[in-house]
Amino acid sequence: MLTLEDVRISYGAIQAVKGISLNVGERELVALVGSNGAGKTTTLRTISGIFRPRTGRIVYEGRDLTKLAPHQIVAAGVVQAPEGRQIFGSLTVRENLMLGAVSRRDRAAIPADLERVFDLFPVLKERLGQAGGTLSGGEQQMLSIGRALMARPRLLLLDEPSLGLAPLIVARIFDVIARLKAEGVTILLVEQNARKALEVADRAYVLETGLVALSGSARELAANPEIERAYLGG
Repeated sequence: MLTLEDVRISYGAIQAVKGISLNVGERELVALVGSNGAGKTTTLRTISGIFRPRTGRIVYEGRDLTKLAPHQIVAAGVVQAPEGRQIFGSLTVRENLMLGAVSRRDRAAIPADLERVFDLFPVLKERLGQAGGTLSGGEQQMLSIGRALMARPRLLLLDEPSLGLAPLIVARIFDVIARLKAEGVTILLVEQNARKALEVADRAYVLETGLVALSGSARELAANPEIERAYLGG
């Protein structure tokens, strides 16, 4: 479904991603793991069209996304729940969710999708009229994922969904990620909590300083002593 071919990304003179290639198959959950500064978030933002690669190509379902604007990429079915949630604090939960569906033409299907979000995150239904900025961190993360789902993604990009959350909320978020995978949503997951990421992923890529250092099945990587020492607390 998604292929990155030798993608290089720079901030001025700083090369953040130094030539990575990866692929995500339909209905797969693929994780990008690695330490801070490895290039994980930069890679997702480039897929979303926020950054432009200096070289390389990003191909989604046979279509070159490299020069498309972010809204065109969303329209193609690639939707991101960004790092830091980035919900609109002064808008209500309902308004935030409806923004996820703003470019959709199938308006009649939107109420059913709202109910699907409420089924995944019941607390959001209880908070519908509440300003997004007054939610807890965990609730804001649920809102961010729910907003992305309202765009009906075929490929969902999740950037650090567990960041800064209590263990109980992290478990809840990853239960939902596993459920979305079971429902057939294709997911590219960036996550510093490598243990949780490898528990739900089919495959994973380990990024180090802008390069793919290792890749393989999630089970193989979880059993790799090098990965265990570096990322799993072994």
